[in-house]
Amino acid sequence: MTTKRKSTEIRKEEIKSAVLKIIYSEGLGRLSTRNLAEKVGITEGAIFRHFKTKAEIIHGILEDVKTELQDELRKIAISVEPAEKRLKNFICSHIRYLEDHKGITILLFSEATHTNDLKLKMKLNEILSEQKLLISKIIHDGKKEGVWDKRINEEEFGTFYLGIPLSFNIERVLSKEELNISEFCDNTYKLLLKVLSKK
Repeated sequence: MTTKRKSTEIRKEEIKSAVLKIIYSEGLGRLSTRNLAEKVGITEGAIFRHFKTKAEIIHGILEDVKTELQDELRKIAISVEPAEKRLKNFICSHIRYLEDHKGITILLFSEATHTNDLKLKMKLNEILSEQKLLISKIIHDGKKEGVWDKRINEEEFGTFYLGIPLSFNIERVLSKEELNISEFCDNTYKLLLKVLSKK
């Protein structure tokens, strides 16, 4: 009996997923084509039939972030729900995505920092700039609704927000126990409400 060959799209997804798993569980230094091929169950040559270079894999992962995470965050930010509810949904969706795609923050920031890939830096900058704009919109709407302090600078708050995914990753890496995602989300939301509340 012959095994059915997997489609290129399925293989590409498996390769990208394996990259993130290796980075998260073994570290960036263990990301080699040999290790990657072993995790996916294909030859090293087969990897290069799906992606010409390592950079192409990274760009593929970044495109996934744009189409999966960004689309979801955009829907939340522009929805007609009250700003407080949108803020919680925004934070929790972002954190859940990072939990489901362990290693993604480490990968993107290390690649953007340590390689001279201007295209990658530009794409990453686009993603972060949009996240900042989207959270700023929610804050703006909350101020208009009269629930949050009008003195809050939306752009500064957007910059502050960008640190949350990084602190989540640091806490997850340093935590000796399994991190409770719901608890992290709730605690972060409560903290942000304190920052935003009318004095």
